Amino acid sequence: MAEKPRKLRVGVVFGGRSGEHEVSLAGAASVMAAMDRNRFELVPIGIGKDGRWLMGGDPLRALAGEAAQLALASGDPEAHTKHELLERASAQDTGTSLMRMETSEGLPPGLRDRLDVVLVLLHGPQGEDGTVQGLLQLAGVPYTGAGVLASAVGMDKVAMKDLFRAHGLPIVEYAVVRRHDWEREPAAIARGIATEIGFPCFVKPANLGSSVGISKVKAAEDLPAAINRAATHDRRIIVERAIQAREVEVAVLGNDEPRVSVPGEVCFPGEWYDYDTKYGTGQTTFKVPAPLLPEVTEEIRSLALRAFRATDCAGMARVDFFVEGDRRVLVNEINTIPGFTATSAYPRLWEASGIPYPDLIARLIDLALERR
Repeated sequence: MAEKPRKLRVGVVFGGRSGEHEVSLAGAASVMAAMDRNRFELVPIGIGKDGRWLMGGDPLRALAGEAAQLALASGDPEAHTKHELLERASAQDTGTSLMRMETSEGLPPGLRDRLDVVLVLLHGPQGEDGTVQGLLQLAGVPYTGAGVLASAVGMDKVAMKDLFRAHGLPIVEYAVVRRHDWEREPAAIARGIATEIGFPCFVKPANLGSSVGISKVKAAEDLPAAINRAATHDRRIIVERAIQAREVEVAVLGNDEPRVSVPGEVCFPGEWYDYDTKYGTGQTTFKVPAPLLPEVTEEIRSLALRAFRATDCAGMARVDFFVEGDRRVLVNEINTIPGFTATSAYPRLWEASGIPYPDLIARLIDLALERR
């Protein structure tokens, strides 16, 4: 009688030290609940906001509890939405695995010998930016998604825009402000932004996601507060022209021969896609497929592949676009670890393109092993 094939032992890494900690926990809970337990043995691995790595004893619920207390105590303006995300994370029974283990030194000792592959579900700095990817690469552990270079470029909006421009991709006009320069010459920088970019504009930290630290500035007198806010998150700030446009997203899946999903359109009631709109219940609707002219759909899919290859991406990415009027397409950004709950854009785009959520997760793991 033939032996059953051994289950792949998959480390699922979630949490992290960035402002997107709660988003990561919600995504990890959804992914682990959907994974094929006949094929995969799950090893949940949490990273706390203080940098601790936790294994065993249900690290997902432990981190969700800690994060809820922190959000409540800090008076965080996004606390209500974060509590919603944490409730979603705590509602899933992901089980426990291995012995209880904590470390502040990075990858827990001996872990590399216990894992076949790591599913990285971190967002933001120190997780999505190439740091954890480099750690896993040094440890010789295969991992899902982009490598060090693409992760770093995808996280850093300035490097991303510079690279897109070098590859001839159509993008929105932007300017870069360094915190040190802003502290020394705020008036000159403000005048330059008014002349080069104009108003309204968006002011963003270079290295954050999920709309954290972003402001929409409608007039010159509001610019200093927006730059100061962004500067609390990063030493480099990007200022982009605000445009009246539809927001369209596509999902890319693959390594050397990537595929592109059907496009979806993000629709929301507010002026822009801020944190609460993005993650609050009932705030956003998503039209899949997006109602676009056929030639616009094809241009978007073609540009998504170009952006994926320009950054040397692998595994997965969501590429976001602006569509001005009926036809003008601009690349907004590439996201190398998109939101991954069952209702997030990336899984929904692949569901509409013929790949169900559990199969998508398995395919990402296969791509990680293939890349090794």
